[in-house]
Amino acid sequence: MTGWDMNVRSKKSARVAMAVAAFFTVVFVVLAVLLRNSATGVYFRAADQLAMVGIGLILAGGALLLTRPRLRANSAGVAVRNAFGERFVDWDLVRGLSFPDGAAWARIDLPDDEYIPVMAIQANDREHAVSAVRSFRALEAKYAPRGEVD
Repeated sequence: MTGWDMNVRSKKSARVAMAVAAFFTVVFVVLAVLLRNSATGVYFRAADQLAMVGIGLILAGGALLLTRPRLRANSAGVAVRNAFGERFVDWDLVRGLSFPDGAAWARIDLPDDEYIPVMAIQANDREHAVSAVRSFRALEAKYAPRGEVD
């Protein structure tokens, strides 16, 4: 699908995730280098060093999963991508976007008290989150059908 009217990602979470990933990578590479030279009585080999680097890269990859969340919307519906999956919802199923008190991120309300978490709109983004919620609600008013009650 092309031509998205809205495309939102979290700003702070993505920056923090990238910093954490870089931290894990640097720390585990340094540990791998220092393992061979330490006098601990245990002998570390090249395979142990590579495993240490591998562990750091796996942890960094896990942290980078937090850069994936995205919310996109157009006349057809809403696409929500969180850390592990993406879901597309037609406008006729959307019952609003809410931000419950104390919640870390917003959610799209669906029929029958179901919802989809929207990790792309996070409370720690402050004004960016407010702007995203307003944009979403404007698109909802424009595209969502009216007059249906659950």
